[in-house]
Amino acid sequence: MRLAPQENESVAEDQGDPHHQDPNRRDFIHIAAGAAAVGAGAMVAWPLINQMNPAADTLALSTIEFDLTKVQEGQQVVIKWQGKPVFVRYRTPAEVERARADDNAGNLKEPQHDADRVKAGHQQYLVVIGSCTHLGCVPTFGAGDYGGWFCPCHGSHYDTSGRIRKGPAPKNLVVPTYEYVSDTRVKIG
Repeated sequence: MRLAPQENESVAEDQGDPHHQDPNRRDFIHIAAGAAAVGAGAMVAWPLINQMNPAADTLALSTIEFDLTKVQEGQQVVIKWQGKPVFVRYRTPAEVERARADDNAGNLKEPQHDADRVKAGHQQYLVVIGSCTHLGCVPTFGAGDYGGWFCPCHGSHYDTSGRIRKGPAPKNLVVPTYEYVSDTRVKIG
């Protein structure tokens, strides 16, 4: 025998009335289905987002370590990093002094102190990307008017700190991001 509902009771309470504060089974099912849909959406989206990360071979090329003991005083070594030549120059004390003396020279197109282009305690080593900032040619060392690099393509002259001094190049040779892993090893990138 079925009892009739009381005055203050309604059938809507059992059907998930949105104004009723007590959640019932239907509310739980809606919440669980929503949570499952969010989880499924995340599972579908993750591979699409993860594919945008760089590949392992690209990450391996993003940094390179170089042993500075391979460079003798007064020499320069050219290494390849991310497809670009990088000049690692072991400057002589005379080259370091000349670069420091030219810190406030009047003909610097892009004024920058030598100390800002090298790491403290390692001022004898200069690390720059070996591409002329005019059109990307590779400059040669020792042929310029300022004791540094000369770009034979259009006549840009750089000093011993890689700063542009004369010619059409608009900027200094770029100093890549690098750090010393030890006193004799440098990590570029």
